[in-house]
Amino acid sequence: MTTRFQRITPFLWFDHQAEEAARFYVSVFPRSRMLATTRYASASAAASGRAEGSVMTVDFELDGERITALNGGPVFTFTEAVSLVVRCRSQEEIDDYWERLLEGAAVQSGQCGWLKDRFGLSWQVVPEEMIAMLTSDDAASVARVHAAIMGMTKLDLQALRQAAAG
Repeated sequence: MTTRFQRITPFLWFDHQAEEAARFYVSVFPRSRMLATTRYASASAAASGRAEGSVMTVDFELDGERITALNGGPVFTFTEAVSLVVRCRSQEEIDDYWERLLEGAAVQSGQCGWLKDRFGLSWQVVPEEMIAMLTSDDAASVARVHAAIMGMTKLDLQALRQAAAG
């Protein structure tokens, strides 16, 4: 079996939940799997303050895209400055990913299709069709779609279609 080469890989810094998060994300998305786990050896454990033998990194695939999670300690935390976008083909997909990514989270839904999961990672759950709506040559339609998006938490594809149509 040949492995697809992926030049750029997102690297997510967790305090100590890298493996738990990776397993959760793999359970949410199709074509996903755990790939490899590394553990802190004596030198890396001493340098990082982590326990020798504890999980250092977890490599996993989400819908065919490779991601690495690191247990790096509480030094850095996630912010909305970086998010993962989930493009959906239907309202059913939007609803499903929205609910599943919010499992176990404090109410962390934001504006315009953004949410924050139980690990603090930000996601944007958006309909693929929205991209065409926002890049239309019809400026009035684009303005209506923007206005509709700004009033939504979870995106409503039918409402966006109605806004685009006027």
